Amino acid sequence: MLRRAAALAVAGAVLLGGGPALADDVRAGQQPVLDTLALPEAWRTSKGEGVLVAVLDSGVDPHHRDLDGSVTVGEDFTEGANPPGVAPRRLHGTYMASLIAGHGHGPGGRRGVIGVAPRAGLLSVRVILEDEEPGFRDFNSAERFEDVVARGIRYAVDQGAHVINMSISKELATREERSAIRYAISKGVVLVAAAGNDGARRPGHAASAPYSYPAAFPGVVSVGATDRRLRRATFSNWNSSVLVSAPGVDIMGAGPGDEYWVGRGTSQATALVSGVAALIKAKFPEMSPALVAQAMTASATDRPPGGYDTGTGFGVVNAARALTEAARLAGHTERARGRQAQDPSAPVGGGSAGPIRVVVRDQTRVTVYGTIAVAAGTGALASLMLIYVLVRRVRRAQGPQDA
Repeated sequence: MLRRAAALAVAGAVLLGGGPALADDVRAGQQPVLDTLALPEAWRTSKGEGVLVAVLDSGVDPHHRDLDGSVTVGEDFTEGANPPGVAPRRLHGTYMASLIAGHGHGPGGRRGVIGVAPRAGLLSVRVILEDEEPGFRDFNSAERFEDVVARGIRYAVDQGAHVINMSISKELATREERSAIRYAISKGVVLVAAAGNDGARRPGHAASAPYSYPAAFPGVVSVGATDRRLRRATFSNWNSSVLVSAPGVDIMGAGPGDEYWVGRGTSQATALVSGVAALIKAKFPEMSPALVAQAMTASATDRPPGGYDTGTGFGVVNAARALTEAARLAGHTERARGRQAQDPSAPVGGGSAGPIRVVVRDQTRVTVYGTIAVAAGTGALASLMLIYVLVRRVRRAQGPQDA
């Protein structure tokens, strides 16, 4: 049978500090990431208002106080995998959604998780199961779930998404996914995906780590993870698909039922980059996916020697600098069109306060398996992403095998 499910490896679930923590502790735990991405400065320009980010994942808890009012629950493409009456756990999806557009809670939204684009809307599209769910095995083997990612992408585009976050990865590409990505880019949608977490599982293979899809498709922003020193995290895949990177170690985020999690992975880094893309699209709604990617790459910090390497791409995304670069790019575009770009902005939202439980979760892998793709030329798509030509060699047929 074909394999195509999501696998979430969990290192453990323990209380941070040995017991319940104040919500203020969560925001303090986020501070290093907020500073690395230069978010306080970026929020003076954009907070993501008016942008819809689709989260293709395991589902999002719309009632978490840091997400309340921001989530639209969309299609569940895994329906039928779990036994009747079994509710989805929605842990990984909620976690990613909070990093993208969490708005905190309490007075001024100063407690709980604040996302990169706190005024953006979220569209939950369920395309994976967590390995704790009883239907995981069926989802992992049944042919009817083969193209859930492709269907999820098309659905998100048709629902008006401006950015699609895919903190998931798979070994093999399918023709349907390639077509869905081409469709999304043709509609101006920015696609962001995880480079994968197999970087530490390839002893004796120094040249590169496995390619992952959809990250390795042309036109998709492939994201690697950095550690606290902003170097490639040991688990993060390194190969020529990696475009940019973001923090991916000890990342604080929300979980279902008003819980909070600390974890690691390219999943988290991807969600942060999707948030930066949302900030850019809010400020410059007509900017093409290629120019959004260029704004993030040209403005990245902690660039490797020579300007690019396969571990961290062009460097670590910086939201404030990316917005400045996007304004420069948009200025050329708008002058060519004879008009000015708009400048939406709004304050951060609220919610209710109260004690929270903080647990630690190690996201070492999120994987979706599929069938091999028929290699096909995508000249039009490649022309949209000219910047990738110098740094990417995409494998079109069978992806690399696991270590």
